[in-house]
Amino acid sequence: MPYDFIKKKKAGEKIAMVTAYSYYEALFADLAGIDGILVGDSLGMVVMGYKSTLPVTLNEIAHHLKAVLNAKPKSLVVADMPFLSYEVSKSEAVRNAGKMLKLGADAVKLEGGLEVVDKVEALIKAGIPVMGHVGLNPQRYLELGGYKLRGKKVDDALEIVESAKALEEAGAFSIVIEYTTAQVAEEITKLLKIPTICIGAGPWCDGQILVIYDLLGVNPEPPPFARRYSNLSEVVVNALKKYLDDVKKGSFPSEGEFWLMDENELKKFKEVISRKLGSGESKTS
Repeated sequence: MPYDFIKKKKAGEKIAMVTAYSYYEALFADLAGIDGILVGDSLGMVVMGYKSTLPVTLNEIAHHLKAVLNAKPKSLVVADMPFLSYEVSKSEAVRNAGKMLKLGADAVKLEGGLEVVDKVEALIKAGIPVMGHVGLNPQRYLELGGYKLRGKKVDDALEIVESAKALEEAGAFSIVIEYTTAQVAEEITKLLKIPTICIGAGPWCDGQILVIYDLLGVNPEPPPFARRYSNLSEVVVNALKKYLDDVKKGSFPSEGEFWLMDENELKKFKEVISRKLGSGESKTS
């Protein structure tokens, strides 16, 4: 449940989350004991190949959310609210977030700070748990002038701190801090009673989150804050090359990878084929 994250903070237990989008990814994350899975709008870039997260629709989030939920993970599942699914009005935010909970999500995540506090309050009043998101907000990259590190200057740092505090007061159960100077993330973590989940915001947070394709080494150009724990892109390409080679040489499939008819059935089959072809009947008659 969402408020188990708050218990983990009180107990001093670090929280590990991944952003994932499919049945097997969720299954593997759960088998590993990951605390939370975010079905993120980053799917726009890493799954759909969009240039940003802006084109992602609520239906696309719902599609991948259902895939993740089909793995029946024990970990907390959070659905991202994509661009323009909550900004227009409080009623629209509640309606769209409610759809995610109806599908089975445990909570939703909204980008933004002070400017979305009224939407967060409305969601909480409707019984929808909310994870906040401050620092770099990819949905606002055009306004921010790109995917820039936040919190380098005092004014910007204070704005992020104030946004985090406002989200906690509005009822958020946790907050993602993205691509923000580590000292700012540390101060927020100390100030808040709810846990901070950081991505590219240093080691002094209550937890961390990475996109599963970045940590597995699928993404050939991961962000600078992502650590590769494997190199699956190389593994996958090498496997595909070996498959290609085996097919071209005729060594795939081999014995044990295909099945034969019983000899008596085969004899009958050939007799029928011979009669049909011999009588001039069409193969599809």
